[in-house]
Amino acid sequence: MTTFHVMAGSSDGLTHPEIRRIGVSDVFDALRLGWQDFNAKPSHYVFLCLIYPIAGVVLATWSSGVNMLPLLYPLASGFALLGPVAAIGLYEISRRREIGMDTSWRHAFDVRRSPALPSILALAFMLLVLFVVWLMVAQSLYTQLFGDVPASSLSALYNQIVGTDQGWSLVLIGNAVGFVFAVIVLSTVVVSFPLLLDRDVGVVAAVETSVRVTLANPVPVAVWGLIVAAGLVIGSIPVFVGLAVIMPILGHATWHLYRELVVAPKGK
Repeated sequence: MTTFHVMAGSSDGLTHPEIRRIGVSDVFDALRLGWQDFNAKPSHYVFLCLIYPIAGVVLATWSSGVNMLPLLYPLASGFALLGPVAAIGLYEISRRREIGMDTSWRHAFDVRRSPALPSILALAFMLLVLFVVWLMVAQSLYTQLFGDVPASSLSALYNQIVGTDQGWSLVLIGNAVGFVFAVIVLSTVVVSFPLLLDRDVGVVAAVETSVRVTLANPVPVAVWGLIVAAGLVIGSIPVFVGLAVIMPILGHATWHLYRELVVAPKGK
């Protein structure tokens, strides 16, 4: 029964939340509302999201060893796959602000009392598996092109990438494969985590709703994906420190995008 609840939620069967078609302007409206949420009490959110630059620096430091250098870029880019999980607390803050409740930072951890917590953890595990698979694919691609011996230094890796045909093949193929992973994640979780936080519908319904949303709104969802990607790049440039601002804004905006895309139940 516990497994059934994780998959189907509190209902007796699979639910199909009603979705909307939106325009690109609605995406930017969600981003604007996300900025307003962040701007309301920014000190709270910078505190909450220090994990992002810290985790980024840890990843960069960990991969600075000789054997991990080829995975520096996959680690940094693949870290974005886990962003929706870490932003759950921000969705809760936006939800509470939306209905006029207390938005003290401690409420970001209220998700631990959510009846949908098992489903949220199951979906988070799915993203973790995708992250690990992405790293394995990236490592395998590098090995096929350059062999088992990694670059001896960061500068050697750079020269290896930009100065050889194999390097450009790695760039083109690696980014193409990474794009596929990004599309899979975007289409399956664009509204999944906010939906689970808002309603205990189960993993299957959450993922299915995200896919329906993506198919019904391909251009707006693609624009949102580009905004997220651009924000992550901008936030990562100054040694990941900018993510302490970029990630909260994107997290809050994700909640408002969910509100635009999924129709709330009657009376809610």
